[in-house]
Amino acid sequence: MNEQHKYRATDKMSDLICDNYSLLMVMSRFGLSLGFGDKNVKDVCEAQGVDCPTFLAVANFISEEQYSYSGNEKDFSIAALMDYLKRAHTYFLDFNLPGIRRKLIEAIDCSGTNNDVAYLILKFFDEYAKEVRRHMEYENEAVFTYVEQLLQGKLSDDYNITTFASKHNQIDTKLKELKNIIIKYYPEKGNNNLLNAALFDIFNCEQDLATHCQVEDYMFVPAVAQIERKLKDEQ
Repeated sequence: MNEQHKYRATDKMSDLICDNYSLLMVMSRFGLSLGFGDKNVKDVCEAQGVDCPTFLAVANFISEEQYSYSGNEKDFSIAALMDYLKRAHTYFLDFNLPGIRRKLIEAIDCSGTNNDVAYLILKFFDEYAKEVRRHMEYENEAVFTYVEQLLQGKLSDDYNITTFASKHNQIDTKLKELKNIIIKYYPEKGNNNLLNAALFDIFNCEQDLATHCQVEDYMFVPAVAQIERKLKDEQ
């Protein structure tokens, strides 16, 4: 990675969370639990079986604007990063997106005068959720399986990480359309809290997914490409 970043192994884990609460999601996706007292990052990671350099690499990536992969294999563990990405997929598909849909159903009125807009909102959301699922299931089944084989020294003749990267478009177009429909065309009546809360979650989801894709594009893909080159040189 670049020179020393914002967060270090000797920093208190609680200080990281208080400095940037979005790191709660990073902790969760590494399988780290709360209740660590005043322990530093290294001790918390070691106590819970998490690769500390990889956790710090992701935490610093998310908290800083500039990043370039240095090519140093000691920067982070690809296996640990892949586990992080898999947990993120589970979070989006099984928790976050279903939760937003439940909020939308509770917030909009499908039986009133604005039922056409209400149905359109649900339609757009469902289409978006399907797109995200296709995207992440492809990664789980094809990309990660390929990388696991690479880590075992098996190089494929008909697939490489560039194939994945070329198709890895940002999965946010439908989400932007959904936000515009809600903001511009759905007239809120009575208690606005429910719909505003759902919209707030959609904004957060959009940012979270964008960051997730950036971790894949700027950390995961370059590291995997380096392994490919190394294996080809050894042939």
